[in-house]
Amino acid sequence: MSKSSSVSINSKNAINQPATQSKTFEPSNVITPAKIDWQTDDTGNKVPFSGEFGDVYFSHADGLAESRHVFLNCNKLPERLANLVPLQCFTVAELGFGTGLNLLALWQLWRQLRATHPELATARLHLITTEKYPIALEDLTQILTLWGQRAPELAELIKQLLAAYPALIAGCHRLNFTHDNLTVDIWLGDATDSLAQVDTTAYNQRAAHVDAWFLDGFAPSCNQSLWADTIFAQMQRLSCSGTTAATYSCAGVVKRALKDSGFEIKKVAGFGRKREMLTAVMIDNIAADNSLEKQDSFDGTDSCYNRDGDNSCVLSSVDKSKDQQIVTTKPPHTIIIGAGVSGLMTAWSLANRGIQVTLIDKAAPLAGASGNPRALLAPKMTPIHHADDHLHTTGYLYSSRLYRQLNDKAVQGNTAPVLESTGALDLLMKANVSVEQIANYPDEMATTLSVVQAQEVTSLTAQDLSENLYLPQSGLVNPQALKDVILAHPSITYQQLTITQINETETSVGIIGHNRNDTNNDKDNGESVITIQADNVVICAAYESHQLDNRIFDCRKIRGQLSWFTPTVAQWAKLPKLPLKYSGYCAPFMAQTGDAALNNVEEGQRLLLLGASFVRNDIETDIRASEQQNNRDKLVNAIPELEAVIPTDTSLWQARAGIRTQTPDYHPLVGQLARSKRLWTLSAMGAKGYAFAPICAEVLADIMLGSFPPLSATMLARLSPNRARLQTPLL
Repeated sequence: MSKSSSVSINSKNAINQPATQSKTFEPSNVITPAKIDWQTDDTGNKVPFSGEFGDVYFSHADGLAESRHVFLNCNKLPERLANLVPLQCFTVAELGFGTGLNLLALWQLWRQLRATHPELATARLHLITTEKYPIALEDLTQILTLWGQRAPELAELIKQLLAAYPALIAGCHRLNFTHDNLTVDIWLGDATDSLAQVDTTAYNQRAAHVDAWFLDGFAPSCNQSLWADTIFAQMQRLSCSGTTAATYSCAGVVKRALKDSGFEIKKVAGFGRKREMLTAVMIDNIAADNSLEKQDSFDGTDSCYNRDGDNSCVLSSVDKSKDQQIVTTKPPHTIIIGAGVSGLMTAWSLANRGIQVTLIDKAAPLAGASGNPRALLAPKMTPIHHADDHLHTTGYLYSSRLYRQLNDKAVQGNTAPVLESTGALDLLMKANVSVEQIANYPDEMATTLSVVQAQEVTSLTAQDLSENLYLPQSGLVNPQALKDVILAHPSITYQQLTITQINETETSVGIIGHNRNDTNNDKDNGESVITIQADNVVICAAYESHQLDNRIFDCRKIRGQLSWFTPTVAQWAKLPKLPLKYSGYCAPFMAQTGDAALNNVEEGQRLLLLGASFVRNDIETDIRASEQQNNRDKLVNAIPELEAVIPTDTSLWQARAGIRTQTPDYHPLVGQLARSKRLWTLSAMGAKGYAFAPICAEVLADIMLGSFPPLSATMLARLSPNRARLQTPLL
């Protein structure tokens, strides 16, 4: 944690009294920002220089022109990307994210191609990049601002990259630029370790692979670790026949390693002062080829991977009678059962990949536990040496980025913001970590306030606030606004339907259900019987998922009742100014347009949300006075000075009860059902749906479509709906 940054609440109230504490533990996987020195290039411009490795980040002649020559042109990306077929995902892997200049050059090329090739509308570009010493945001802003001046065509992309740039915490950070069908996974940490965590598990016999490599580490003489045999072994594992690579380096160690890993190398003209550079293509990867020969497309057609003129791997349908490639024009169709946050986020991730989605719920979107007035987005902290493989951390960081991006879409759609950035203060009453154990987190993730700061941001004066955790990126998610943004997607259709049967065949999967409101279909016992066919079905029905398919674990059911009331003006002045976490949580908020569609609130009302109850093995959703009182007691017991502020009469309070679903190991269920090719599930989010569902939906969409997911293979095994831990039923 930095000791010098200010704390801003709602971007209005700045506090400039830093807390002081000493760092006593520095785990090996704490990310160290790059040391940036500055030099003058051949044209008189200031350029960054690595203090760790004593090497330049890019050519002194022209770094952007170098990126385009070495990595774009020598991997033949202009031609290969232009020839992608609908729904195809092309994956580039980069060793050394550095200043992000390669990404910006690739991004600009992709934009240009999409503007001139309408057939690329549903094709996707995925960059996987590694960095052990990432550049701090302040330094990166300075570097890229200079590039924005030199290359104005990059200015808009630079702005988007800087806005999405992740906190410097080990692990994978997914950045989605959905307007451009571009996904960027930044793996922070040792490159060998990061690549080893990238999963290639084949679902439906289809494994992800890298199409092109950017080998852009500092020179082998300066940074041997990025050119080690272990790196090239991972390159071989992640590649297929036809995968290309390019590097500015012609060092003997690089040539030998590429050859030993199955690549055929070729020297070509270098850039600037470099007379020569290397290109390579994988010509012999038997394991990958055998896997590809067995592959099945997700939409039920026979498929194979065919090499085009540039040796890229292209997924196409095959008409065996004519023995020629054809491209299926009908977009694949997925049915999602359950329109809570899990179903909504799954619909969003699939629709952004060109999939037609039918979202189904027996009642209405957000009718269940996901439909509270607000959801507090705040992490459950862990010691930083666990953060790189900690779903709470990964999910929180991704969700906060996503919701902020969706705020822009909410503005365009004239809806309320999806995320209100309030910050939050954890009083550490129910935390499994101490202040000392989280001291190495960057300030933008978590920091500790002085007592004076904590008193000012909370308005609490009698509470012991000597130990606290301030979470600057936390905030309140507006479920109604999120639902409105997602259902506005042109590829998502919502339908009310109660599912009675799911039938899977080799070529499709069908659902049968009834809808009492539909009078245009055949009747069965006074109800409409509806059948819908699709290529895949994803079950996101919380505790009812097991009832739809008994291969889904019968999870623990936990009833939770959340309370809220309208304070008087005098009470409002004495309430906490931002959300607080204790053994529960409380959050002040103002009702927005649309809130009344889900709950009993009025636009413009000031409200205090508090709760929630926790009742095991209870699936009733009636409102109970005893739980209203329990929610009040929990708050005033944790913060006694609020006893005189919170009304004692809870009979006029509003409430909502929902049923959370939880596994024995507290991890969600994400993946393909056992002995099935077309049935999937995303469920069991517990009380963390708004933090877990967005990243889990990305994972599910990737494995359904044969792309690389943004979680480690170890974490994916923990999320599998077929994991061994779930073989024993709950008592």
